[in-house]
Amino acid sequence: LIDDLPGIDVHTVALTSCGDDPKALGDMYSDAAAIRAAVEAIGGPVVVVAHSYGGVPTTQALADASNVKSIVYLAAFQLDAGDSLLSSAGGDPALWWEFHRQEGVGDFLTVANPVEVFYGDVDSSVAEKAAAALGYQSYAATTQKLTAVAWQTIPSTYIICEADSAIPPFVQELFAKRADRTLRLNSSHSPFLSQPSALAQLIRHELSLP
Repeated sequence: LIDDLPGIDVHTVALTSCGDDPKALGDMYSDAAAIRAAVEAIGGPVVVVAHSYGGVPTTQALADASNVKSIVYLAAFQLDAGDSLLSSAGGDPALWWEFHRQEGVGDFLTVANPVEVFYGDVDSSVAEKAAAALGYQSYAATTQKLTAVAWQTIPSTYIICEADSAIPPFVQELFAKRADRTLRLNSSHSPFLSQPSALAQLIRHELSLP
């Protein structure tokens, strides 16, 4: 995706709640702090693209961020105050979550079948490589509630991925009702791998808006 955005100053954020060491996993609030710090380090105006779970800490992080022009929720959890990722799904974990428990660490998650769930329309060699790079995910991050809501004060756009197996499109439609605008891609959960040029075009349009 970055290769399809020449001339754009792109910054990425490594979230603390996922990684290779279960003992070192952060949570939703430390993810929000990382996002906030990354945004504050940029002069602005900033368009923030939040994907999947990333919508939760982004919403938490940016409620009073003065240099954020807009937030793009890409097949993401656009939640309200008091919501958590898990509560937004009715309290039921996804069928493809695999739970792990380690003494002194607590619960954490992996994905049972990531190629099918995340990368359904991605080239098979790219999908396998992406799946192999996935780490553990903090379970606590899925249960922690939002105490701040950025999209209530910052314009937002929701991109629905219409062939998504991770977050069903009908659920994305519900989240999208909270956004100011809704766009669509006929893609899996990961259009940054399957349709980077099309996604880049949508992001460029967001950057061009007044």
